[in-house]
Amino acid sequence: MPMGHTATQQAGSGGLKATEHRLANGLRVVLSEDHLTPVAAVCLWYDVGSRHEVKGRTGLAHLFEHLMFQGSAQVTGNGHFELVQGAGGSLNGTTSFERTNYFETMPAHQVELALWLEADRMGSLLTALDEESLENQRDVVKNERRQRYDNVPYGTAFEKLVAMAYPEGHPYHHTPIGSMADLDAASLEDAREFFRTYYAPNNAVLSIVGDIDPEQTLAWVEKYFGSIPSHEGKRPPRDGTLPEVIGGQLREVVEEEVPARALMAAYRLPHDGTREADAADLALTVLGGGESSRLHNRLVRRDRTAVAAGFGLLRLSGAPSLGWLDVKTSGGVEVPAIEAAVDEELARFAEEGPTPQEMERAQAQIEREWLDRLATVGGRADELCRYAVLFGDPQLALTAVERVLDISPEEVRAVAAARLRPDNRAVLVYEPVQGAEDAADTAEAAETDAEGEAAQ
Repeated sequence: MPMGHTATQQAGSGGLKATEHRLANGLRVVLSEDHLTPVAAVCLWYDVGSRHEVKGRTGLAHLFEHLMFQGSAQVTGNGHFELVQGAGGSLNGTTSFERTNYFETMPAHQVELALWLEADRMGSLLTALDEESLENQRDVVKNERRQRYDNVPYGTAFEKLVAMAYPEGHPYHHTPIGSMADLDAASLEDAREFFRTYYAPNNAVLSIVGDIDPEQTLAWVEKYFGSIPSHEGKRPPRDGTLPEVIGGQLREVVEEEVPARALMAAYRLPHDGTREADAADLALTVLGGGESSRLHNRLVRRDRTAVAAGFGLLRLSGAPSLGWLDVKTSGGVEVPAIEAAVDEELARFAEEGPTPQEMERAQAQIEREWLDRLATVGGRADELCRYAVLFGDPQLALTAVERVLDISPEEVRAVAAARLRPDNRAVLVYEPVQGAEDAADTAEAAETDAEGEAAQ
């Protein structure tokens, strides 16, 4: 093994294994060998997201994600996409509150190409970053904001609820997309300083999963990443600590051209990485996870007062997680009737907890989702990075299912009783204004986009 590496012992769950290594410059490398199919995934997480931004410069982390595809020292313009896709691979990048990630899924014999590309832009992006590329991607991000947020029904709901649930000045008060004004204000020097601060090997985790030769793969990683210098100027994210409950109901009524009335709410829930967060995930699955859930059965099937009712968890490690409630009314049903029914179901659940059948179904649902994710090379690579960056240990990804299955019905009931209360939520009520058209398919697309943003 090349000089500068350290390695941990293998650990595994259900036949899945991973090893961790560290280069002399601080880059953490996680490998998971899997020869089931001749493909491999390369995933790179940088420990930077919107929570690292400061007032007046929101959206910079997401803007920089786009800039990372604009060329580097040896790969000009759109070359990163062209080379990966030309080799039969796929790629993308995303930004969340807590991280920025980049990923490629390649034919196994093209892994070296993906590693070279990621190393080239980590080590040399500044040589290609100029005003032209900044302006180009600034316009792309602003157009993305218009298409996904500003100009679709319910598009700004997630942004509004986040701003209510996390008070002014809190690092999670704004969403990764940022504001138009701040995007306009971002300068080339802002972008360069952002890169120098956060895009360093000692602020990143690289995972390679799939049909790989670990020894050869580590040699490539050392060859392409080993000479990139570390950087010690990173500022830690601001403290995201908040009381466990909001302490009162926050409320906003939005009058817009939307196809139907809607009740949305964000509940403050336990931090990710805790048993309480897993219990909350199970509670929300029972209450609003799919067509067998309590809220769907009550509002959509029985009462027929809603056309859709969902409840999901946005897991966050640096701040309280959010329970996201989303109900679209049917016909002329008023929101107070929906809200009363929701509160009745939540109170009953807090009193009684899940039935054995509900508990079994919820655990099976989450287990299936986790196993589906770990079964793909891309999904496993992403989870290994996630647990390494956010919790310090990539091996935790391989035992996450076991922790969910270990949660008791009483833990699920207890977290619901403590957190799913009217005095612990931010509420958003949508009222259609004159001229709104019945655009159910558009509303469904907007809802999907909001869920995708929350999941990132």
